[in-house]
Amino acid sequence: MPDALLLRARAGDRDAFADLVRQHQGSVFSIGLRMLSRRDAAEDLAQDVFLQLYRKLDSIETPEHLGFWLRRVAANLAIDWLRRAPYTATQPLDAGAEVAAPERDDDLLMNRELARLLGELPPAPRAVMLLRYQEDCDVAEVAAALDMPVNTVKSHIKRSLTQLRSRMVGAQLVDCEELP
Repeated sequence: MPDALLLRARAGDRDAFADLVRQHQGSVFSIGLRMLSRRDAAEDLAQDVFLQLYRKLDSIETPEHLGFWLRRVAANLAIDWLRRAPYTATQPLDAGAEVAAPERDDDLLMNRELARLLGELPPAPRAVMLLRYQEDCDVAEVAAALDMPVNTVKSHIKRSLTQLRSRMVGAQLVDCEELP
């Protein structure tokens, strides 16, 4: 059952739509920033996602469906953008970037290096890793959001974790004895 805010937005209430955008802009921007590694590109992506939402608002059934839909569109748009020339070169994340997921580790060197290594992953595995570990989606949600089989998602996670671990060990950021 749609909540009152969603119903008002679907009825054309601009303030209600603005409230929906405010509720979800952090998550959408965060996906864009982590995928594209550029603040300007993440802002453009978020704008495109919310423009698509405005056009498709009547198809959104519940607030849960809205969150799922926004993550799916943001991840798929980011993958599409990464396939285009202007967004293929990755750069370090902005120091003052706001992201939806709180930092869990106080080691800034590790965070920067991990962000850099994630940026080196191909678009589809990067989207899988971000949805799984940043947006805290389970494997089935990631598979549905990216329209991939669950086993493909699991393969991307396993390969990406192996690749990230080996590169972090190679950069001496992780001690080999710490690995499970």
